[in-house]
Amino acid sequence: MDNKFKDVRIMDNFYQSSAFVPMPLTLIGTLNEDASSTSFGAYSLIFPYYVAGKDFYAMILECRNTSNTAKGLLRHGKCTINFMPYSKKNFSEHVNMGFPGDTPEEKIKNLKMFTPVKGKSQEENPNEAYPKILDEALQVFECTWVRELDGAENDKVEEEYNGPYHNFNGITSKFGAHFILKIDHILLKEKYYDALVNGVDRKNFCPLPTNWGYRDSKNFWCSDFEKPDAVGIPNREIDISSVRYAAERLQTDVKFTDDALEMLVKVPRPFLKLVLTGCVKWADENGCKLITKKEMEIINDKRSQEKNKK
Repeated sequence: MDNKFKDVRIMDNFYQSSAFVPMPLTLIGTLNEDASSTSFGAYSLIFPYYVAGKDFYAMILECRNTSNTAKGLLRHGKCTINFMPYSKKNFSEHVNMGFPGDTPEEKIKNLKMFTPVKGKSQEENPNEAYPKILDEALQVFECTWVRELDGAENDKVEEEYNGPYHNFNGITSKFGAHFILKIDHILLKEKYYDALVNGVDRKNFCPLPTNWGYRDSKNFWCSDFEKPDAVGIPNREIDISSVRYAAERLQTDVKFTDDALEMLVKVPRPFLKLVLTGCVKWADENGCKLITKKEMEIINDKRSQEKNKK
C-alpha cells in the first residue's frame, strides 16, 4: 500500500473541501429580530478561545455574516451553544437546521425533534430577553458576544459587507464573521455534572459525537460517540529546590511550607509560575499568609466547591 503524503490544494472551506477535521456538533440559539423567539442553526466551527489568564473565558464562533445566527448576535449579542446527542434521526434534524437561506420563522417551524426551554440566564434575569436552550442537549454554553474587541462594537446587520473588515471579531471578510463569546454559564445534564464533580470514567463520560468536517456534493458526515481510552499523565517530577526557588521569586508576602511545595513537584516547569501565582491569589482571597499542605489540598481540590453545593 502506498502510504505517502500527497499535497492537497487548499480551497475555501478547507476544513470541508481539503481535509478531515474533527469538530463538535452543536445547535446555536439566537434571538430573532424582535427578540420574541429563538432560532437555532447548526454549527461546528465553534472552539475554545480564552481558556486561562483572562478576566473571563470565551469561545469563538465562525459563520457566514448573513446567517440568522450572525444577525442575531449583531442585534442582541447573546447566544446558546447546545451540544447535541447523536442518532441518525437527530443528525438528520441537525443537518436540516443548517440549511442556508431559511428564515428564523422557518427554522422555528422546522424544529420538531428538540424542545426549547428557558436557560439559567433567563431565570436569573426574567425581565430581559435571552435565547432558549434545548432540553435534549447534553451540555450548553450560554454566552454573550464581546463586542468591543477588535473595534467591532459598531458592526450591525447589513445586506452586504464591503469592508473595512476586522481581524478576529465581528465582520471579518466579505462573507465571514467571527464572534468571541464570553461564557456566562456552562450547563451539564445531571449525570455528566456528577461525573465531572465526582470523577469521570469510561462509563460516565459525556457521549458527544464528532462532526468530521468533510462534505461532498451529497452528504455531511458524523460519527457516534465511542467510549474513550485513558492514558495516565507522565510521572515526571522536578526537584523541590526548583519549586522553592520559583516560589521565593514571587512578589508576595505569602509563604509556602516545604510539604506544600512537595505537592507541586509534578507540575510541568512551564506552568509552575502560573500554578504558584494561582495559589497566592487563593491565599490573598482567603486571608492566608502561609500555605501548608492543608491549604494546598483545598486549592488542589477543584471540585470541592461543587461538592459543597450538593
